[in-house]
Amino acid sequence: MAAASPRLADQIREELKCSICLELFTRPKKTLIDKKQETDNSIIHTCNQIVQKIKQSTYKLLSEAKENHTKNLDRIQTERDRVLADVNELSAACDRAEQELQQGWVEILNLSQQTALTDVVGKYRGKAPPTLVQTQPAVFQPTDTPVPVLGHVTVPSLPSPIPTAPTPSRTDTAEGRGHHHGNQKQGEHQPQWITFGGKGSRTGQFMYPVGVTVSDEGEIFVADRGNMRIQVFTLQGTFVRQFPIVASGGQKMKPHDVAMDGEGNLWVVGNTRFAGFAVQYNKQGRVLRKFDLQRSGWSRGVAVDTRRNHILITQTTGDWDKPHGEVLVFSPDGTFVRTVGQQQGMKYLWFITVDREGNILVSDIWNHSIYIFNEDGQFLFKFGGKGSGVGQLQDPHGICTDGAGNIIVADRDNRRVEMFDKTGKFIKHITTDVVRLQAVAMATQGQLVITNEQGHNVSIFWNF
Repeated sequence: MAAASPRLADQIREELKCSICLELFTRPKKTLIDKKQETDNSIIHTCNQIVQKIKQSTYKLLSEAKENHTKNLDRIQTERDRVLADVNELSAACDRAEQELQQGWVEILNLSQQTALTDVVGKYRGKAPPTLVQTQPAVFQPTDTPVPVLGHVTVPSLPSPIPTAPTPSRTDTAEGRGHHHGNQKQGEHQPQWITFGGKGSRTGQFMYPVGVTVSDEGEIFVADRGNMRIQVFTLQGTFVRQFPIVASGGQKMKPHDVAMDGEGNLWVVGNTRFAGFAVQYNKQGRVLRKFDLQRSGWSRGVAVDTRRNHILITQTTGDWDKPHGEVLVFSPDGTFVRTVGQQQGMKYLWFITVDREGNILVSDIWNHSIYIFNEDGQFLFKFGGKGSGVGQLQDPHGICTDGAGNIIVADRDNRRVEMFDKTGKFIKHITTDVVRLQAVAMATQGQLVITNEQGHNVSIFWNF
């Protein structure tokens, strides 16, 4: 055995060399992914600029056409008013003559009355009848300008050889990536976004989209409640696939919210007509497991504590005028673990998230506040309060956190998306004047995804 030890040590050393060699591929892969996302964002930005120019041109042409149309209508109205005055004068003369004839005065019409009638009739007897008003309606003549070319995707010459060992840098860390992609000084960049969807049941359309989550690979999963399905898109808004939400026995379920677990599987909560469920799917839509929930007329939210592999589900009970909100914690097999937030006076809870430290964040719609608990369920603090001022909330819905721990809230009735730091201090408005916001989700690549119930669409924000 003693003679075999040196050979075994040599084998281990060779294995270690292979492991070090494999590490050489990690940095190029990350760089390639980052460059791909940068290229995609640049293409979308250029497209948005061209679309904006086309919209501006459209508004200008429509304004010119409207101005021409108004002038033609005014011309017709002026001529109509002139002719109407003549018609009214003749009609009045006829009415007087008919009235006098009916009274038997035809024999005693005095000279002045006959003269007046004769003058009116004579005034119009030789007058030319009105002619058709000549209008000049505008005509749109499209140009023969070819469709603008966004640009070209080129492959530059290879850079200098990759170093034999990766050199750590600040941008290799999670904090560094967050700083690089999304923490520029406020005002340095204007937020950019794309919006897709629209009301309907066809592929890519929505009927009241609610919950949303994003996988590590950058796929967006949207809970399309009215159509009782999950739709999947890329971070560029391209449709990928869809699958129905089925609870049991083929019965479809209306989804309320959706979340991703540590293994890349999907958890969906919702109701059928008679029962509530939490269902786990793989990314292709195959049911993996499910467990029953108490049937409720209130919507539910779901989040996953990936460190403990716990499923967190919001629950609201009670009458409509006296609701009570709490968070239920389950293991993936449906075993109940504990309840969070029973003593904090929370009312109507829907959306929930778990940050990187395991803290539980939940939005209370009725109390207009965000409640924060630690990973053991102990209450830490809350922030918000009803109002439209800085740091206040009104009917908060979706909630998520970014890589730096900042808290992002869909401030629904104030029609804005807010960013707070991890202590609840207001940082900035991400976007404003958006009606009927629902859920928000943060991609690992730095994009913010927002669902909109009234517009039946989804928006992807970056550089905010």
